[in-house]
Amino acid sequence: MENPQWLGWARRLQAIAQIGIEYCKDPYDRQRYEEIQRLAAEMTAKSAGLSDIGPIVDLFKNEVGYATPKIDIRTAVFDQDRILLVRERADDLWTLPGGWADIGESPSSAAVREVKEESGYEIVVRKLAAVYDRDKHGHPPMAYHVYKFFFIGELCGGRAEPGLETSGVEFFGEGELPPLSMTRVTPAQLKQMFSHSRNPGWATSYD
Repeated sequence: MENPQWLGWARRLQAIAQIGIEYCKDPYDRQRYEEIQRLAAEMTAKSAGLSDIGPIVDLFKNEVGYATPKIDIRTAVFDQDRILLVRERADDLWTLPGGWADIGESPSSAAVREVKEESGYEIVVRKLAAVYDRDKHGHPPMAYHVYKFFFIGELCGGRAEPGLETSGVEFFGEGELPPLSMTRVTPAQLKQMFSHSRNPGWATSYD
């Protein structure tokens, strides 16, 4: 699934506006950058079929400082060649445990925390399996540019227990995967995680 051209334009305009608002000194320049930001929001909302641009404007305004990609952390945890998936309350679909990385937290610490919060299991991170540009891997379009970090984790304790954002916790074999939350993970990515688990000497996949 290739991102539409308008999304790339809107992201670039938003990045220019965000950086300009952060570093400009002249109030008139700030006003111009804020107008560019609003145009990016209008472009995003109209192209996505939204009548209200307010939420998009607020989304863009909340992004401050130099514009950089966001980091999504996902962890593949295996039990006898079955992979741990959680069911998201937001869409009732299944994904690897994970979410946005937090400020002040290392990537592997975020992986451990997310698995515990979303599945109830305790893990040790064994490998960084992949770093992917979300735009290049068949996910539905979204406003942010995202890098996805995929870790391999090993069970070391805990028990299956859904969290605030999850309603189910189960292990699945490669041939019995449930409906996936494509916003968060794709079948090809899960296939890659199975391969990394079976071939621990593989180098990290990227891009």
